[in-house]
Amino acid sequence: MAALRTARSRPGHRPHRAALLLVAILATLGVLPGAAVAAPASGQQLNAADMTLLNGVRLAGLWEMPAGQMAAEKGQSAKVREIGAGIATEHQELDQLVVDAANKLRASIPSEPTDEQKGWLKEMQNASGARFDQIFVTRLRVAHGKIFPVIGAVRASTRDATVRKLCDDANRFVLHHMQMLESTNLVRWPELPPAALPAPGADGLLAAASANTGPNAGVSSTVVWLVFLAALGTGGVATYRLLRRT
Repeated sequence: MAALRTARSRPGHRPHRAALLLVAILATLGVLPGAAVAAPASGQQLNAADMTLLNGVRLAGLWEMPAGQMAAEKGQSAKVREIGAGIATEHQELDQLVVDAANKLRASIPSEPTDEQKGWLKEMQNASGARFDQIFVTRLRVAHGKIFPVIGAVRASTRDATVRKLCDDANRFVLHHMQMLESTNLVRWPELPPAALPAPGADGLLAAASANTGPNAGVSSTVVWLVFLAALGTGGVATYRLLRRT
């Protein structure tokens, strides 16, 4: 498999319906649980949670780099322009880290944003002034809020040292980006999606923590998927409502 390269900066009946929606979300992310994954160099098979992390971090950079560059150029406020430039620069560094990790693990990751992410970039291109600033902050803050709990869940469960190191790096970048976006005072806190927590039970976080007594114990990939999909659902609805009000 040819080595990946980092992204270059550039401008920029109801049950049946539910099942189709779930498949569409996973397919868009490129991380369907049954997808074939190349074995890492260590010979250990990456699981769905590890691939969710690799794909999620990669996809974030593919659209947030051009979004940041756009904000640096057309943001109305100096604060948004400064933050846009900072996020674009830091995502270049994070993108190199995820590409290096994928090459080391011989894993396939996306090479371009999803159609939905391309739509967000087009939305920003068509906006200007204060509306652009609000869309930029809203879109990126919600997106960072979706990937943040995934990073923690994968970090707690992965058996792979390379994935674990990527989680540590991604956590640092994502937290910093959320803090920068929040410093604009444009985040509408009451309208952010609620925390997506798995339901209590045999596969819940508390049960997993209480069972974590041996070297092979950890949070199951099911928990990661529950957190990730719940975050996607609540985040999408909240973003739609928020932007309608702008």
